[in-house]
Amino acid sequence: MRLDDFSYDLPESFIAQKPLEERDSSRLMVVEKLSGTRMHAIFRDLPDFLSSNDIVVVNRSRVVPARLFVRRESGGLVEVLFTRSEGKHVFRALVRSSKKPKIGEILRPEDQSYELRVEERVSERETRLSVVAQRNLDDILDEKGHVPLPPYIRRSDEPEDRTRYQTIFAKEAGSVAAPTAGLHFDTRLLNRLHSRGIDVLSLVLHVGPGTFLPLDREIVEQNRLDSEAFSISGKVLQKIKKGKAEGKRIVAVGTTVTRLLETAHIEGLFDKVSLKDDYDGETDLFIYPGFEFHVVDRLITNFHLPKSSLLLLVCAFLGREKTLACYNEAVARGYRFYSYGDAMLIG
Repeated sequence: MRLDDFSYDLPESFIAQKPLEERDSSRLMVVEKLSGTRMHAIFRDLPDFLSSNDIVVVNRSRVVPARLFVRRESGGLVEVLFTRSEGKHVFRALVRSSKKPKIGEILRPEDQSYELRVEERVSERETRLSVVAQRNLDDILDEKGHVPLPPYIRRSDEPEDRTRYQTIFAKEAGSVAAPTAGLHFDTRLLNRLHSRGIDVLSLVLHVGPGTFLPLDREIVEQNRLDSEAFSISGKVLQKIKKGKAEGKRIVAVGTTVTRLLETAHIEGLFDKVSLKDDYDGETDLFIYPGFEFHVVDRLITNFHLPKSSLLLLVCAFLGREKTLACYNEAVARGYRFYSYGDAMLIG
């Protein structure tokens, strides 16, 4: 398969730059998976399209205010995007500047409130840094970090992004991008789901910086995704296994949940489930057309970038032609796209 087959035209004005005032006021395209038939609703109507036969699964990963702006000893500006912690004082990051900082160089913010030392290049993209003087990395990110809005949001982060680029389920910190399908849920909607007997389960998959990066090979099958850390409890695995056996439908809220649930199947986690255990690991599962889904029956997802791994996953679930037809109709009807945009329910 060629990557060019998974493209579509999108005017830049359709890319949502800010969230709507109310989370659940986004539009919702409801797509019947087999026929491709489409309906148009508002996200707060979601309970009307679900039943007690559905089990909703969400990602409770929390977005870290991961972007720091510091200066080199020469005065040059450096952008440091935290990618993963390696302890209280050591971390990996994507470092951007006009000239790469040298190994051993000290980087400081304008107010001189902390110091970072460049330790080593871990890979072509990642650099290992350490916090000097034993300051806690989490405190620095919380006090000085900026929300890592994706590059297609063409503005600086604002105070409201600290809450709005975060789902209501967010607990465990670790993501550098929001699991955006979850952004549409608010407490009122969650209560309506519970009142209708719909189980809502949670797991963790920390979204890494690879979500910002385009696939770089034209042949789809030659691309690889970065590994991302996950955690899922034995209790959640057992509830999903039992639900599947009873004929219930598993509704994945987002591509992250989909990838983790299908990873759990591939790794046999449903067969060795224990209520007492949490299962931690990493996944680099790349889902594209031809993939056979074993766990996820319905998918809630935003509208994604052309030629992205996220769009390929949706095409694998719904079919390429039906997916692109949905996207073209969304453009024609003025839907809002990407992270702060509208959503689909497929299944």
